[in-house]
Amino acid sequence: MSRAAAPTGVLSREEAQALVERTVKLSKADAVRVSVQSGRETNLRFADNQMSTSGVTTNTTIRVQSVFGKRKASVVTNDRSDEGLRRAVQQSEALARLAPEDPEYLGELPAQQYRAIESWSDRTAELSADDRARAALTALAPARAGNELTVAGFIICNAAATAIGTNAGLFAYHRGTTANYTLTARTNDGTGSGWVGAEDTDWSRIDFKSVADRAIEKARRSRTPVGLEPGRYTVIFEPEATANLVGLMANAFQARAADEGRSAFSKTGGTKVGEKIVDDRVTLYSDPSDGLILASPFDNEGLPLSRQTWIQNGVLNQLAYNRFWANKQGKTPTGSTAGLRMADGAESLESLIAGTSRGVLVTRLWYLRPLDQRTLMYTGLTRDGTFLIENGKIARSIKNFRFNDSPLFMLNNLEGIGKAVRTAGGEGGPGVAMPPLKVRDFNFTSLSDAV
Repeated sequence: MSRAAAPTGVLSREEAQALVERTVKLSKADAVRVSVQSGRETNLRFADNQMSTSGVTTNTTIRVQSVFGKRKASVVTNDRSDEGLRRAVQQSEALARLAPEDPEYLGELPAQQYRAIESWSDRTAELSADDRARAALTALAPARAGNELTVAGFIICNAAATAIGTNAGLFAYHRGTTANYTLTARTNDGTGSGWVGAEDTDWSRIDFKSVADRAIEKARRSRTPVGLEPGRYTVIFEPEATANLVGLMANAFQARAADEGRSAFSKTGGTKVGEKIVDDRVTLYSDPSDGLILASPFDNEGLPLSRQTWIQNGVLNQLAYNRFWANKQGKTPTGSTAGLRMADGAESLESLIAGTSRGVLVTRLWYLRPLDQRTLMYTGLTRDGTFLIENGKIARSIKNFRFNDSPLFMLNNLEGIGKAVRTAGGEGGPGVAMPPLKVRDFNFTSLSDAV
């Protein structure tokens, strides 16, 4: 039996490996993959200027995938007893024998080499309820001090470990932490709203007072917005807004879709790899070891992940290959996308605003829906602070817009780029680090009465 888990609920490498090996030994299948997720999640929610919920969840799940030939099936359990593991293995084997063949199954990976990525913070892992409450009070206290504002927010912190093992000799282990804080401040007259988020692997690096101050200031400034005629505008996107739209490209770099003619990166007879597709100041990459991303060094099959540069100086540099499609096309598999980052530019948000004679400042986007995957066209809405810029200054708040536009069009119309920061809207998952951007001719199609 494995030793008891640490107080955080996260299995150590030794504990996870012992659990994987116990499970693999029970298997009678041709191939077996055991994936173990262990962790502790802490959260605090507040709304209407008062704390409403505070919770802690610890759990360990074991996924057993059994394979006979090309027939495979998985069963998930959180019962780590000998009987619980035996039952999960037997159930997955029984289901696998009934499953149809998967023609794309390539077998399990043998032992691999992985980079060590340090994305763990003891401070985040050991967070107490009092710590979360004190952080929330940085927003609640000023809101309660008057009758002007109502705040709502969510703090969620994860300490987790992933382990994968196969009967072909593979074992992979990674642990990491994430602290995520999102805050919305609303004015009590119902006309102003401000949103700010922050995320880091280390709780102590989040400036909660700064988050509160900025959200409150944005809410006050966004009161009594006026309507601006829809049309094409110069737009400055704060980092979160950039991530909301450009971050959608992370799933668009799939080689199979491009090869099969289903992608924005398809063309007659092939793909657009090697062609200039956006402004030459744009470089987009995924790197699990990047300081603003810090993701797992392997994917859910145990395939090692390394830096992949999707767009280099405006040119489509490469596409993403899973093991099956790489084998079919004679390519090296890249694995899944490990976060997404845009390389830094030379400007700041303040300098982008100062250099704009007339434009729109967008805090964030929401309710995004695809319109055309061949052009990556999306529709969505601005939210929580949209402002008119005149003569290099924020002139006043304006009503929210609906837009129809594409991150590809947006990155072709680039006017300026700032420094990337890790964004917070995703509430977990691989990090997304984006800069503020200034783009021309962004297409606002109609007004929205939502705040």
